[in-house]
Amino acid sequence: MRIHSHNKDETLALGEAFARGLKPGDIVLLFGDLGSGKTTFTQGIARGLGFADYIRSPTFTLVNEYPGRLPIYHIDLYRLDTLEDVRALDIEEYLYGPGVTLVEWAEKLFCGKEPGFGIKSRFEVRLSASGENQRIIDILPIHMDRPACPDFPLQ
Repeated sequence: MRIHSHNKDETLALGEAFARGLKPGDIVLLFGDLGSGKTTFTQGIARGLGFADYIRSPTFTLVNEYPGRLPIYHIDLYRLDTLEDVRALDIEEYLYGPGVTLVEWAEKLFCGKEPGFGIKSRFEVRLSASGENQRIIDILPIHMDRPACPDFPLQ
């Protein structure tokens, strides 16, 4: 599913709408260049999961946990250089926990065409800038038994 967002508020709203379809154990892998909207989309997801406070990119802490209708595990792999660095985080407890795991810079989980850590079922969210405030957001359910979200507001 491809969606065009025209500003930050729309990207937040899309994340919030997407969150309505998330279930315990879901993994959301986010891809995109710096400034493409990964953290903004993540903030929308958190809001949709009932966490109203501001979410920061966990670039320096690498993993942040937030309460919501489901626990939110926000992982940012930007500062990690190798798959071994990622393995040292012991992220399996988050990936297979009772919450929703959101991974920014998810390409660092991959060794070949599939992500490591036993990740099979997942949503891949690819964000790219198409103007100063516009974003293209592609949401792909991979090995999922349900669509990304049946009621996106901007389709």
